[in-house]
Amino acid sequence: MRGRRNPQASMLAFVDLEERVPPHHPLRTMKRFADRALATLSPTFDVMYGTAGRPSIPPERLLKASLLISLYSVRSERAFCEQLNYDLLWRWFLDMSLMEPSFDQSTFSKNRGRLLKHVVAQQFFDDIVRQADALGLLSDEHFTVDGTLIEAAAGLKSFRPKDQPPSTTPPDDPGNPTVNFRGEKRSNVTHQSTTDPEARLAKKGRGFESKLAYMGHALMENRHGLLVDFQLTHAMGSSERDIVPQLLYDAELRGFHPRTLGADKAYDTRACVATMREYGVTPHVAQNTSGRRSAIDGRTTRHSGYATSQRLRKRVEEIFGWLKSVGGFRRTRYRGLARTQLAGYLVAAAYNLVRMARLMTLQPTAA
Repeated sequence: MRGRRNPQASMLAFVDLEERVPPHHPLRTMKRFADRALATLSPTFDVMYGTAGRPSIPPERLLKASLLISLYSVRSERAFCEQLNYDLLWRWFLDMSLMEPSFDQSTFSKNRGRLLKHVVAQQFFDDIVRQADALGLLSDEHFTVDGTLIEAAAGLKSFRPKDQPPSTTPPDDPGNPTVNFRGEKRSNVTHQSTTDPEARLAKKGRGFESKLAYMGHALMENRHGLLVDFQLTHAMGSSERDIVPQLLYDAELRGFHPRTLGADKAYDTRACVATMREYGVTPHVAQNTSGRRSAIDGRTTRHSGYATSQRLRKRVEEIFGWLKSVGGFRRTRYRGLARTQLAGYLVAAAYNLVRMARLMTLQPTAA
């Protein structure tokens, strides 16, 4: 029999969001891990806010909202707040009832300063990593390092000479002025972005377009391809190699004991390889023999572990692909290195939660 729409509106309705979410939905596993991490941050949240005045939006809700923005590729915080009005799954994830109104997008920016001051994003990311380690999902000894460019929230038209005073001539188009820099030699030494002064002009390699960007550095464990650290620095030619000591030091602070570190040809320099050895780490770096002598010799390449590291290190490209295509981190929405780093830790935590939910499905006994 054909069904027909009932035009009579219901006078009373009861909707249990818990029953609406499927029992095996991956967000259930992610929510459990995220709630555990946020529970450990509760004392920090108490310090962040005063004891008087109007109650704020719970910081736990803002952090989980940032996770949803990455998980569902939401283009902006404004778009997220709009969709939160009618998305039952998101309301369940944020522990919101159907009667609670969505919060304003300005709440994110107003609370971002507090998150930066108390290093909340890094603490949240570290707790997710600790949970994965407690479940036996992380390698304690074998890691991979790699870098990628994250486009800055600034255009090439804003890259102006540092010593040039502001122009008094009004632009031909205030929204998109015409700028002719053909034939002009531009570099990070003489020029700076007026939109984001901390961004640097960089490119991936020969034949690629130069863009204002930051450099993202990923430290991946080799067992399941989870992120152990994700830091951002200024985009410079040697920044990939310069960050290696800091990544190894932070890994030891987190309780890991790196024995091998896989990397691509960009890390094949005598100084970088020597730094790894100083930390007691075997450098499983791809050999760069293009018109030069590699710093990696047969004493390293003859072992089967070297070939294994070279095969597993390619997983880090999958991480970069997810962060940029799904997580929306191909181009940062924020200005400045500190705000971009905050966003980087949150999108990295979202990636780990996706991987952990998948791994827990494949290995239910590990819980």
